[in-house]
Amino acid sequence: MQKSETALKVASFLLETEAVKLRPDSPFTWSSGWNSPIYCDNRVTLSYPLIRTFIKKRLAELVTEYFPNVEVIAGVATAGIAQGALVADVLELPYIYVRPEPKSHGMGNQIEGKFKEGQKVVMIEDLISTGGSSLKAAKAVQEAGGEVIGMAAIFTYGFEQATKNFEQAQIPYYTLSNYQNLLGIALEQGYISASALQTLSDWRKTPETWGKLNG
Repeated sequence: MQKSETALKVASFLLETEAVKLRPDSPFTWSSGWNSPIYCDNRVTLSYPLIRTFIKKRLAELVTEYFPNVEVIAGVATAGIAQGALVADVLELPYIYVRPEPKSHGMGNQIEGKFKEGQKVVMIEDLISTGGSSLKAAKAVQEAGGEVIGMAAIFTYGFEQATKNFEQAQIPYYTLSNYQNLLGIALEQGYISASALQTLSDWRKTPETWGKLNG
């Protein structure tokens, strides 16, 4: 299956399972304070065996294609934990996952699982927005001695800020699908109208400003 076919199929799955909800007329509020016409929770796809299998196989193929020398798979907590474990299982590789912060009790671990210093690690995320939390997890692995060679995720909004953040961190990332794929499928399948498409397109260009103007 071609990458473009995969991107459209994944976008269709996200809409079908309501992992993605589009509400241009009644925006969501993100934890960042931004108003957003889209809410994405790709953990929902885990409840659908066929879709779950499709996504894990395509993520594994993405890792193999772009990072063939990977030695360890790392899931980013919390939504990337299950996806990462599934990918590691397909590739038969060691698996770890990374918390946002070290535990406040017990061993105080931020990274769960074991890997050797210098091993090449690929991070797995469900969603990339600005890249902040993803890169924070990557930094934790680097500080623990791992060599983070890249990141793979199910979906990205395609924010310019994310591109800049990953470039600055010198960590390449690839996703199965993206916001533009999603909007195209949403319009084609009747999830949104042509006028809603314009609103949704405008939001992605300047999400923080859009939130203020429409709040």
